[in-house]
Amino acid sequence: MATPAAQSAGLPAAVVDAPAAAIAADSGEVRGGSRLAEFRGASWLRLAVLLAFAGPGVMVMLADTDAGSVITAAQSGASFGYRLVLPQLVLIPVLYVVQEITVRLGMVTGKGHGSLIVSSFGQMWGWVSAATLFAACMGALITEFAGVAGAAALAGIPRAVSVTAAALFVLVLVLAGGHRRVEYIGIAVGLLELLFIPAALLARPHPAALAVGLADPLLASHAYWTLLAANVGAVIMPWMIFYQQSAVVDKGNRGLALRDRLRSARAGTLAGSVLTQLIMISIVVATAATIGTGHSGAALRSVGEVTVALTPFLGRTGALVLFGMGIIGASLIAALVVALAGSWGVAEVLGWRHSLNDSPARAVGFYTLSGLALVGGAALVVAAPSLVNLSVSVEVMNACLLPLVLGFLLALERLALPAQLRMRGARLAGTYVLSGLVMTLGLYTTVAQLLRIL
Repeated sequence: MATPAAQSAGLPAAVVDAPAAAIAADSGEVRGGSRLAEFRGASWLRLAVLLAFAGPGVMVMLADTDAGSVITAAQSGASFGYRLVLPQLVLIPVLYVVQEITVRLGMVTGKGHGSLIVSSFGQMWGWVSAATLFAACMGALITEFAGVAGAAALAGIPRAVSVTAAALFVLVLVLAGGHRRVEYIGIAVGLLELLFIPAALLARPHPAALAVGLADPLLASHAYWTLLAANVGAVIMPWMIFYQQSAVVDKGNRGLALRDRLRSARAGTLAGSVLTQLIMISIVVATAATIGTGHSGAALRSVGEVTVALTPFLGRTGALVLFGMGIIGASLIAALVVALAGSWGVAEVLGWRHSLNDSPARAVGFYTLSGLALVGGAALVVAAPSLVNLSVSVEVMNACLLPLVLGFLLALERLALPAQLRMRGARLAGTYVLSGLVMTLGLYTTVAQLLRIL
């Protein structure tokens, strides 16, 4: 039900149904003014709550460096040395501007991405977005569980055991419910990815070779451009948009003004964007400085192949601990985020209850979707070992889906937000230029893949 204040403000139709607190907060009004006054008087508490709003941005960015991304980055370093380091840096602002739009859409409208597409474009386009999300999520879940299986296999743990344990861990965490609990545990697991940074340092990259790669990053090679597209698909994934928008809605407003929540969420998104790309760069550098120096073009199709290839350079313990544990952390947080993103997106399109703060008994459909996705992805990896080699192909598929996904996102930014919260000027132009480049690369990849099939 729209409030009189919202109606009189002349807000777009998709925003009229937004929570009253979110709209009022844009002019400085919030519910519970005395609570906010007390909050402002306690700087440590203010910092703690602001950091809490940064959680979805940090979590989704850690999930962004998933098993498929790690393998794609490793293949980049092994095949083309340091040439694909610069594209990783360029992708930082692209990643930030895309995810920052999802933050504004979620906080202002109070709707997840699937719900907002339905209310703005109709049920048919909602189903199109859900189908896109389903394809991306199933591909991602396969790579996550394959990543766990590959890392565990190096320690002698059977595939069925490691994949089942990983799926049960994520499933129990989801069913336990509570947005804050899921987020805190997810981030703690995801921080294992920081182990990739010392792996890069132990690889002893040559500064002169790195400088050459940064100065001359492009190659007139189909293999190079396919791998570049895979890196773009590994950084901007459809499920990230659905997850972060739904997550900021699911957390609620906690009595803060919209501007404060936006500031905190943007800070978390920026920090996460830099962190995830630093991890990707570490992986590219680690393989470029080792595998890429003597075996340029070596095919690295799975976690096991990457780890084995690094063993002569990092030692067995170093490869297992730094790379193996990093992969497990990346895979587990990504499986968690992907399962939730898929459930949120589909449940929103269907109009089901879809909050982590609801018990499984109250949101049966939402939790069932999460469980089926996790069990299905794990079962496919256990039953079909050949699926472990699909990682780069999955990232290429993500790149193919980007034109549709980013097209929806940019359209919603113009249609579903009040004028004062839309991008303007140089920021608008920069976002459209960056997004246009990414979508063009996605279209190039789509055409190239279709030509290969035909």
